[in-house]
Amino acid sequence: MSSLHPPRLGSFSAFPSVPGTPVHSIQSMRRKGAGHSGPLPKILVANRGEIAIRVFRSAHELAMHTVAIYSYEDRLSAHRQKSDEAYQVGKGLTPVAAYLAQDDIIRIALEHGVDMIHPGYGFLSENAEFARKVEQAGLAFVGPSPQVIDGLGDKTKARTLAMNVGVPVVPGTPGPVASYTDGDAFIKEYGFPVIIKAAMGGGGRGMRVVREQSDFKDAFERATSEAKSAFGDGTVFIERFLERPRHIEVQILADAQGNTIHLFERDCSVQRRHQKVVEVAPATHLPEEIRQAILSDAIKLAKSVGYRNAGTAEFLVDQMGRHYFIEINPRIQVEHTITEEITGIDIVAAQIQIAAGATLPQLGLTQEAVTKRGFAIQCRITTEDASQNFQPDTGKIEVYRSAGGNGVRLDASSGFAGAQITPHYDSLLVKCTVSGTTYEVARRKMLRALVEFRIRGVKTNIPFLFRLLTHDVFIGGKTWTTFIDDTPELFKLVASHNRAQKLVAYLGDLAVNGSSIKGQVGEPGLKEEVVIPKFQNREDPINGPPLDASVPCAVGWRNIIVEHGPEAFAKAVREYPGTLIMDTTWRDAHQSLLATRLRTIDMVNISKETSYALANAYSLECWGGATFDVAMRFLYEDPWERLRTLRKLVPNIPFQALVRGANGVGYTSYPDNAIYEFSKKAVENGLDIFRVFDSLNYFGITVATKLQMQLGIDAAKKAGGVVEAVVCYTGDVASPNEKKYTLQYYLDFVDQLVKEGIHVLGVKDMAGLLKPEAAKMLIGAIRKAHPDLPIHVHSHDTAGIAAASMIAAAAAGADVVDVAIDSMSGLTSQPSMGAVCMALEQTSLGTGIRFEDIQALNIYWSQIRLLYSCFEANVRASDSSVFDHEMPGGQYTNLMFQASQLGLGTQWTVIKQKYIEANELCGNIIKVTPSSKVVGDFAQWMTSNSFSKEHVIERAEHLDFPSSVVEFFQGYLGQPVGGFPEPLRTRIIRNKPRIDGRPGATMTPLDFKKIKADLRSKFGKHITDADVISSVMYPKVFEEYQGFIEKYGDLSVVPTRYFLGRPDVGEEMHISIEQGKTLIICLLAVGPVVEGRAQRDVWFEVNGEVRAVSVEDKNSAVETVSREKATDDPGSVGAPMSGVVVEVRVKESQEIKKGDPLAVMSAMKMESIVSAPVSGYVKRVLVHEGEN
Repeated sequence: MSSLHPPRLGSFSAFPSVPGTPVHSIQSMRRKGAGHSGPLPKILVANRGEIAIRVFRSAHELAMHTVAIYSYEDRLSAHRQKSDEAYQVGKGLTPVAAYLAQDDIIRIALEHGVDMIHPGYGFLSENAEFARKVEQAGLAFVGPSPQVIDGLGDKTKARTLAMNVGVPVVPGTPGPVASYTDGDAFIKEYGFPVIIKAAMGGGGRGMRVVREQSDFKDAFERATSEAKSAFGDGTVFIERFLERPRHIEVQILADAQGNTIHLFERDCSVQRRHQKVVEVAPATHLPEEIRQAILSDAIKLAKSVGYRNAGTAEFLVDQMGRHYFIEINPRIQVEHTITEEITGIDIVAAQIQIAAGATLPQLGLTQEAVTKRGFAIQCRITTEDASQNFQPDTGKIEVYRSAGGNGVRLDASSGFAGAQITPHYDSLLVKCTVSGTTYEVARRKMLRALVEFRIRGVKTNIPFLFRLLTHDVFIGGKTWTTFIDDTPELFKLVASHNRAQKLVAYLGDLAVNGSSIKGQVGEPGLKEEVVIPKFQNREDPINGPPLDASVPCAVGWRNIIVEHGPEAFAKAVREYPGTLIMDTTWRDAHQSLLATRLRTIDMVNISKETSYALANAYSLECWGGATFDVAMRFLYEDPWERLRTLRKLVPNIPFQALVRGANGVGYTSYPDNAIYEFSKKAVENGLDIFRVFDSLNYFGITVATKLQMQLGIDAAKKAGGVVEAVVCYTGDVASPNEKKYTLQYYLDFVDQLVKEGIHVLGVKDMAGLLKPEAAKMLIGAIRKAHPDLPIHVHSHDTAGIAAASMIAAAAAGADVVDVAIDSMSGLTSQPSMGAVCMALEQTSLGTGIRFEDIQALNIYWSQIRLLYSCFEANVRASDSSVFDHEMPGGQYTNLMFQASQLGLGTQWTVIKQKYIEANELCGNIIKVTPSSKVVGDFAQWMTSNSFSKEHVIERAEHLDFPSSVVEFFQGYLGQPVGGFPEPLRTRIIRNKPRIDGRPGATMTPLDFKKIKADLRSKFGKHITDADVISSVMYPKVFEEYQGFIEKYGDLSVVPTRYFLGRPDVGEEMHISIEQGKTLIICLLAVGPVVEGRAQRDVWFEVNGEVRAVSVEDKNSAVETVSREKATDDPGSVGAPMSGVVVEVRVKESQEIKKGDPLAVMSAMKMESIVSAPVSGYVKRVLVHEGEN
């Protein structure tokens, strides 16, 4: 609480006095009451929040001592601290009832020497009984007399008064309506629509618009219940509801001597739920004759009742320009601030001085002296989510940064970091008022102010306010009372990024729990910043300055694709005299060595340099395969954004992706149009070459419909991509013992691919089985059969012979071979780029890649390999046993890691043997994802159960096989070479259906527009067409990814050492979130586990400001209790907001229909009905009335 009193000002006037008139001194009204402790007069504010603070400020300027009251729930609220004294009121009462405890409020006032009580707005501000008790206690009431409040506070009496003095009113009931049946006569005479209004209050509470008879009873009950809760009186009346009127109100000031003036009008037409959202003073586009008539009627009404103090006369203006009186609010209004801004008059100070006995002339307030200048706009910033029907939000404000500057005024209470927003009171957070010389200047100033606000931790209506202020109707100043409800485009909101706080939340979780990235073991091996090496100058390598890679290289093989198309590209590749390379570092290399965990940022950081160093490369493999789903599943990145970003930085080298035929980049079957749409989007986003394969070499030449590879080939061609159709290699064509995968088998398969009009042939050796002699035989035979066909060979170095095989393939006629940067090569990856390029250098098969550039790239990737060492599978040497088990390179690494995770690491040799047996049980199949996964799952299952091959065959009918194995034998992956082994197939699938042909051929085409609409409804407007494809390929993964970025934001910009490693206390992290915007974040401290909750508070310094986040400690032994959460089942109905359950309308086993009310909830003084989303029977009710 404040410990500094304002200075004694003696005789004080809030406004210049009129010459010759005595100035009233507030000091003269000093009451000699109980608890008198000083010379300053005391004022108690019987209210809370922003309005209490507003009164305290004016009172301090008037040299007064201030007293606050607060409920138990408000014990940490700002208004308690802004006063000189503060006392709890209504102990044991509900949060709202505490502020309605009249006798307790007066007791506090008397015990502590208070002289006057200001009621603020809401609560008891329009309660004549309270005003009467205040005066009976010998205290001054800052407001009208009890008699006037009786006459005007009751809206039905006010209507009668208006009619008596000739002021037009909206047709309504002659008095209060006791029950909904009493309103029938009025409705029969005037019809619908009607509006039900609380007789004793305002602010939108206790109001309901009713348009149909069927809604009348429920609306009446809700209005009376709200009125009772908010004002202590549930009396209501009914009026005819005007369509699209303007809401114009007049600010009145009057003294006890009968002097009455207006402070001009305000336009309060922008409302929702009859609660004002944005107010403007003065009203725009209001004809002068109407303005003057309204001002005159306001004065007439106030004088007719002997009004005293501040009040507001409210009118509706219909579309014909006719105005109707609706009520006088006998109190200060929320929007009084805009009147103060255009008149320069402190209305609250005037209220206090009038209550102390001052006259308006003594305060210098005559009608002639009151002038207006410019325009003012007020926005009520609330903790409401406009995208969710303005549901009030609750929680802790984690970040609060105010607007400010010229012409900006803020009136707030809970606006500070750490404030706890509860459901007990209204959702107002801060009132932002701006003023300018014109309406447009004020509007633009408000937009600037809204942009300056940073409020994190709770949702606010700022995005909605911004949308509202930029709408053409608001810009034109011609709104009406239902403008928000009538304008659905206002809800096309652009959410704030909230990037810093989301990032801090992630770093906080990292600090408490360590990395949550699956497969990570320990911390990154490199904690320092990665150094970008210097590359030699192209023109003068010896004496010239280092390469300037600020702009990407523009020369490369991709230019041919862009300018002349895929056919011209293939022709040029075939005509190239040397050997071209594809670098797999950005895809298969890290998939094979580092569990596919390489992040986009680490490719981006070397991308421009790569565009120069590998300008003569055939392609960069950077997409497809496992990278697509792993990007979302484990790295929380958008694979499409990776493609787009890299494309901008490397415009000259073709990008290549590995695509699973009719499965795209997924592991299951999809409708055909999904694959065509995927291919189209891939090309649009920057992909050039589709390496299309099938995991079983399933081509399907005997049926009319396109099968696995045919569909993938056709989709890539129609998208405009280069089609590199792949023959997957297994076995050994050089062995006389090879009976299944012979040289003739491969030549026949290639012939079928060529007939499909492919551009390039890929030979994909997934396991590194292609020996140099076999490469010579196979590539030589293909080259002889198809002299004009470009051939691209891929292998893995598991056995250590891949470099020799690639050199042999090049010598036999291959146009392109796959390699990886030295530090990302070898073992289960591809052969060394440096080794292959140097071996071919100074021969006719040279690659055109400079040795110095390879070494520079290697310096970078050596650091990256160390950075990602926490994902290494500990493969330390070549393993020639691959010629027996035939595991693909990436699977070899992953299976070894999975085995260790399952506790089978010591049985690695056994697993390899079981892999051989599992392959034999499957029929000696082609093994590449997803068929390799089938064999791997089979092998691990056999190992963990100690099953032999013979045991599986004998007991197949009684064993529970892995689902991937069952689906393989059903035919979901297609047909293996030579067919399925029988009778094992029948024994495994039993009575499950057999899939003949391609599974996706009979699937219903997808409706992409509907999917996009559904995704936008669920996740927001940021969903793109590419996102739709991600969701189609991986629905659950995509949903989890969206949930992650909603919680933590886009972390793809975070350097990997911060993304994977626990931050150290005191470590300063520089994180660029966009061009020109860098966050400087420092971990300050990690707090202890909060008592009773498994949470820790973590403190950071963000750009010099301290921020705190609460993080669940996943290793804490504290047992937490939480409510059961609603599931995705349409019959599982969760609370739409935090609040109090006012009424439960159903019981268990009760039959209900869709739309029936289940319960009534109240939050922030507003009641909402929770309706049944579907028809059915109530199974369980997990709440009870009164539950919070």
